[in-house]
Amino acid sequence: MNTLSLHLLIPTAIHLRSSRAASPSFPRASSPSSLRITSSSILRADDSQSIESQTLEVLEWRALCNQLSPFASTSMGLSATKTADIPVGNSPEESRSLLDETAAALAAMEAMEPRRLGLSEILDLSEIVERAMAGQLLTLRELCAVRGTLMAASSGFEKLRRAANSDKRVTPLVKILEGCDFKTTLEHKIGFCIDSNTSVILDRASEDLEIIRSERKRNMETLDSLLKKVSTKIYRAGGIDRPTVTKRRSRMCVAIRAIRKRLLPGGVVLSVSSSGATCYMEPKEAVELNNMEVRHAYSEKAEEMAILSILTSEVSAAQRGILHLLDRILQLDVAFARASHAKWMNGVYPKLTKTLDMDDGDCTSLAVDIDSVQHPLLLGSVLGSSPNSGSLFPVPIDIKVESRSKVVVISGPNTGGKTALLKTLGLVSLMSKSGMYLPAKNRPRLPWFDLILADIGDPQSLEQSLSTFSGHISRIRQILNIASENSLVLLDEICSGTDPSEGVALATSILRYIKNRVNVAVVSTHYGDLSRLKDNETRFQNAAMEFSMETLQPTFRVLWGSTGESNALRVAKSIGFNGRILENAHEWRERLKPEQEVERKGSLFQSLVEERIKLNLQATKAAALHRDLMNLYRELEHESRDLEKREKALLKKETQKVQEDLISAKSKMQKLAAEFESQLETVTADEYNSLILKTEEAVADIIEDYCPKDLLLTEEEGYSDYSPQAGEKVIVTGLGGKLGTVVEEPGDDETVLVQQGKMRVRVNRKDIAPLPRTKTTETPNRSLRSKRQVSMKELGSVLQMQSEPVRIQTSKNTLDLRGMRVEEAIYQLDMAVSGRESGSILFIIHGMGTGVIKELVLERLSRHSRVSRYEQANPMNHGCTVAYIK
Repeated sequence: MNTLSLHLLIPTAIHLRSSRAASPSFPRASSPSSLRITSSSILRADDSQSIESQTLEVLEWRALCNQLSPFASTSMGLSATKTADIPVGNSPEESRSLLDETAAALAAMEAMEPRRLGLSEILDLSEIVERAMAGQLLTLRELCAVRGTLMAASSGFEKLRRAANSDKRVTPLVKILEGCDFKTTLEHKIGFCIDSNTSVILDRASEDLEIIRSERKRNMETLDSLLKKVSTKIYRAGGIDRPTVTKRRSRMCVAIRAIRKRLLPGGVVLSVSSSGATCYMEPKEAVELNNMEVRHAYSEKAEEMAILSILTSEVSAAQRGILHLLDRILQLDVAFARASHAKWMNGVYPKLTKTLDMDDGDCTSLAVDIDSVQHPLLLGSVLGSSPNSGSLFPVPIDIKVESRSKVVVISGPNTGGKTALLKTLGLVSLMSKSGMYLPAKNRPRLPWFDLILADIGDPQSLEQSLSTFSGHISRIRQILNIASENSLVLLDEICSGTDPSEGVALATSILRYIKNRVNVAVVSTHYGDLSRLKDNETRFQNAAMEFSMETLQPTFRVLWGSTGESNALRVAKSIGFNGRILENAHEWRERLKPEQEVERKGSLFQSLVEERIKLNLQATKAAALHRDLMNLYRELEHESRDLEKREKALLKKETQKVQEDLISAKSKMQKLAAEFESQLETVTADEYNSLILKTEEAVADIIEDYCPKDLLLTEEEGYSDYSPQAGEKVIVTGLGGKLGTVVEEPGDDETVLVQQGKMRVRVNRKDIAPLPRTKTTETPNRSLRSKRQVSMKELGSVLQMQSEPVRIQTSKNTLDLRGMRVEEAIYQLDMAVSGRESGSILFIIHGMGTGVIKELVLERLSRHSRVSRYEQANPMNHGCTVAYIK
């Protein structure tokens, strides 16, 4: 086989800096060793791995990493976030670099949508590369996946470079992919040999393949032509119903009836139909051609396998470069996931500081200064819920640790939030190390901790025969063994679960030991004596969880620099505990207190807390009021500037609309008049009335189209004095505003019987409102001329006078009672009169007949409360009785 005819293949010499397995940017958070950098910890590897794994578990680090999963674009990023295998900085510089990458990703998201970067098109090629390294032949689909990933990675890099040229903040993302070998030569080779759309090897892949396929095509054309001629000959000889050329046992053949096999002397039977009536035979002339086709097929397959083997070896040779590129792509994907996560929870960029020199540091400065931070997992559960789920947002807390303080003692009641504070501090410290923004306000400031070590929760173990106290002490021992001067130590309920006197003594000794060996230690306790350590030790700081004496409930706010009480007796009293027991408890508490100093301090502290709450509340209200007033002032100022301009534009628009309507109405009236005059010359006497009626209806339609729509009353007046009449259409507000008909007028009980559909119901008169009426200047008693007395010129003048209505009979204002029974006719008449608008006209067709319907109609109209007057049927009214509605 000749060498591949790949003229686009250009050898590259890009040096690969590191493989994926050795990438320094991806210390795995799932492995606790990612938080350990001191050399002394190597001597205590077992303790280190155990306590760090427990710390990550109690802080729920994996759950937080899972919050990034929905924002990952690649399968690699999804797997890394699901397994908490995201990069964590092993030094302050690495953590700041990760934070800069997150900030750069946010800037890139402002410039372009993340999906335009094409990261979702990048596949994890690890298994494909491993198969190639193992000598297994890659499939066409796998080679196309390699090419597509390399193309998407190169395209994404170019897009980032263009974005960085316009916005320098994106530069850290470009640096991630700088120096990567995008294997352009390999990508060109695969594209030259394989059609990625159809996953087919192209003829140009090699000269031998092109020759083989050309000869095979020529041989198949000859074989096909021969078999078609033979099949047509068989068909003409009656050997088959229609010419059939097919393939059996990988050889081309023709179909023939079994009883006519003699038509193919020397032919070979390859197959027989299930019924045995049809044979599939290979003519003797086609035997050699079929043999040639089989040889060509084998040759083509062998050549294709050789090409796949060469391309597989190319992928194997590029193993280090591909894995390194995938590692950088994963780092880029996780950076965008962190950015999307920060945007999702409205996070802020934390500032990481180094450990201050205790001799030169400012005692008034803060080592940890975080405003209104919320637990990210609690906040995530609220953001992920539906808007109407009723979820409450976690209470934001402030974390303020003085720079000279090494140990912070937090006291307060149970369920007051001490444990949540410890977990929040530990979790945000891990987030800042891994380049994640914090769910806080302003600019959070905290040290970079090499180790975050926590003893939180109940560590008792039946398997290891450990009690609660033994489990705590075991954890604390492990923490003391591996903690360094740059570590963060979190201890919940230190030395609890044993005799209080011994617990206080042991806890005091532990805290005094820790103060010289860690960066920051935060401990929670119910032991009041631990809060007094600050009196003689400058490196201790107190904090208390606030407790409302009014509601006897914790507020979850932290009072830094204060001490708190457990308030156990007050809580027990609030829930109705036995009074005699509580009295004895008070006596014992007084005996245990040194004199009355503690009580005085408690009262003073409570008064100061209440005053502080009042001042903070007033300041908050004042700030909110000032902010609202300023916003209102800006809105009014903006509206006042734009009001005059909008008024002029609206007036111009309305004026133009009125002029357009006037021109359109005038045009239609002129056209209607012209048509009427032209038809008037040719119409007969019998058709005269019909022409007049048709023209009047057209005029009425024009009037209705251009009648102002603002004549409706905006509100109904006098509802309180409104008294519905029998047969009147009304709106029943008590039934949801549905339309009904009054059956009986209001009685002494102020109720009305109303029919709604087939149902009759008695409702209060206050729950009934009349139908909306229109304003009109029409005078009901005004006599109108007959249609036959109105000429076209007079009609035009009448239309120009808005004060004179035109009486026009249409299908909408006509009631036909012919053929009805008496009861039905009277019911329909009442319904029609009640449903008409005020000032309108109703044409009633009752026919002549016996005259019973006519007499009942006239009698009902004369007594109906809504009929102002009526005209009996006459030739001028086209045989209709006309009723004028009040």
